Amino acid sequence: MNANEPREQGTGGWSQFGATPPAAGGFPRRDTIAMEVPPPPPPPPSDKHRLTVAQKAVAGLALAAMAVGGGVVGAAVATSFQPEPVASSSPSAPSPVFKSASDQLTVAEVAAKVQPSVVMIQGQSGEGSGVVLSEDGLILTNNHVVVGAGQGGQMTVKFSDGKTAKATVVGTDPATDLGVIRAEGVSGLTKATLGDSDQLKVGDPVLAIGSPLGLEGSVTAGIVSALDRTLNLGDDQPQLPPGWGQQQQQSAPTTIGGAIQTDASINPGNSGGALVNAAGQLIGINTAIASQAQGGGVGFAIPVNTAKQVADQLISTGKVTHAFLGVSVTDATGDVPGALIRQVTAGSPAEQAGLKEGDLITKIGDKTVDGGDTVVGQVRGFKPGQEVKITYMRDGTTHEVTVTLSENK
Repeated sequence: MNANEPREQGTGGWSQFGATPPAAGGFPRRDTIAMEVPPPPPPPPSDKHRLTVAQKAVAGLALAAMAVGGGVVGAAVATSFQPEPVASSSPSAPSPVFKSASDQLTVAEVAAKVQPSVVMIQGQSGEGSGVVLSEDGLILTNNHVVVGAGQGGQMTVKFSDGKTAKATVVGTDPATDLGVIRAEGVSGLTKATLGDSDQLKVGDPVLAIGSPLGLEGSVTAGIVSALDRTLNLGDDQPQLPPGWGQQQQQSAPTTIGGAIQTDASINPGNSGGALVNAAGQLIGINTAIASQAQGGGVGFAIPVNTAKQVADQLISTGKVTHAFLGVSVTDATGDVPGALIRQVTAGSPAEQAGLKEGDLITKIGDKTVDGGDTVVGQVRGFKPGQEVKITYMRDGTTHEVTVTLSENK
């Protein structure tokens, strides 16, 4: 990795797809790309609780070209995308109930509460989702949604009541795959209620709301499957079929730490949409899926606490500052998992704390490090000036040091 802690090439590189290029997502491809991954060999029973190399292949939900014909979309949805209903349509069957410490709402009540604050973002070459942050039109979404929808002209935002408005970019942050846009000439919008992603627990019920396959206002239900995942969003870009317009511009590869994993059905088009808890509070921005089949897979969302921090900076200054450690790392190859320091930047926080080339980082704070990506993702989740405890091994002995992160220039 360089001074901004990217992974070094030669150890898997930036791509989340490893040595195998991705295939196109499910047809018809709309606003986000669900990459397929070739089926891996069955994992041994002892590895059930760890992601295999193929399972770690994470596809950014990038925008895809808009398919032609609503009938095609309907047929594809009817045959290929059959999620379980989030609420019963039978009058005799009560709606499933979400329970939390402070609220007891049905799935239908949560959906009705949140849907007005989730929008579809449309462009000449693709579509995506977004979440309303303010009554006067500030909308949070993914960087790759802005990159894709913004090609070839101005974006349009479609609200839950069917009204539309032109939109312009306020700012984007490729490092966290987040962006903020503003819908023009609007007022009185229903803004999302922000929750606290630090309070999430595995097993908590969640809803994903967005525009999969261009079907705005779609709701799927699930649970938090895991927390604190590290995502590799690469720059591999499949070719579009002839006649589908220009190729999508893909945002630069990046690594995101602290992601929320969910089994709520997420498909192309959910990018930038809302992941909410049982109280209808926004707890994540849906960003990526890992899939071995067309039509969805395991979903991942950027925690709302990270998203709020980034959005606040984009709104106030148009840019985001990131923490800087100052090491180049690669995956460890020995018996002890971790990130091997290959280089320490002169004058960096890492050098000032005494870290050296050859040290093996095994923990950052309370997070166990299983490779270089973990270091990258964790550092990007911290703020400049924050003190972080790093556990490392040198000559077979474990040491701890506290590092004060600086601002990445």
